Amino acid sequence: MTYCVGMMLDKGLVLMSDTRTNSGVDNISTFRKTVHWEVFGERIVALMSSGNLATTQAVIAKIEEQNKLPADRHNTVLESPTMFQIATHVGKILRETIAERDHDNGMQGSGTFSATLILAGQIEGERPRLFLIYPEGNFIEATPDTPFFQIGETKYGRPILIRGYDATAGFEDAVKLMMVSFDSTLKANLSVGMPLDLLVIAKDEFTPLHERRITATDPWYRVISASWSESLRAALDGLPDYPFHAG
Repeated sequence: MTYCVGMMLDKGLVLMSDTRTNSGVDNISTFRKTVHWEVFGERIVALMSSGNLATTQAVIAKIEEQNKLPADRHNTVLESPTMFQIATHVGKILRETIAERDHDNGMQGSGTFSATLILAGQIEGERPRLFLIYPEGNFIEATPDTPFFQIGETKYGRPILIRGYDATAGFEDAVKLMMVSFDSTLKANLSVGMPLDLLVIAKDEFTPLHERRITATDPWYRVISASWSESLRAALDGLPDYPFHAG
């Protein structure tokens, strides 16, 4: 399983993903689920993935190969004129990849190779944009009413994001909110695991403002995790007791 979050702010975009692909006592694998491409001063495009690892790696590999084609093709992540066209292009690659693998696996394997993607970035002349791409290749775009997307194991961290999200927040507060969401998910589900990959994209910068891998021994993460647990206990203790003897 996976947990990835892409968040849209007035200041730009914040992305975070875990790296676990298998869970079990003796079967744990770690793979990077966030990749990005840049054209200096002109665009930055990031992709996060959830689902079958072979499928997501094949999608990324196809994008990488297409990026090496002559520039006059105008249909690659590095050449498409808008983020909408990039989302359309990546959705088509995802749909075709899943169809190819399901066909090769036979009718009984249908659905086995599913994957979902979060696409984020900015092209010069546009605002930063955020898309959720479904296995069928169709997608939706983030709006002020839906300012963040989650893929993978979403239920444990979602309430925190809903209650704490603020479009005007600074990157520091947004990362803190996202880290609490991930910590709650990590505590609740062993199929999501450290380390975590963080990518912060500031508006009109076209290169990462900040990029970091957060490990389980990271001092900041340990403080956030412990402080959040203590705060929850303190909040619970501060609530009125249940009136067992009320009439």
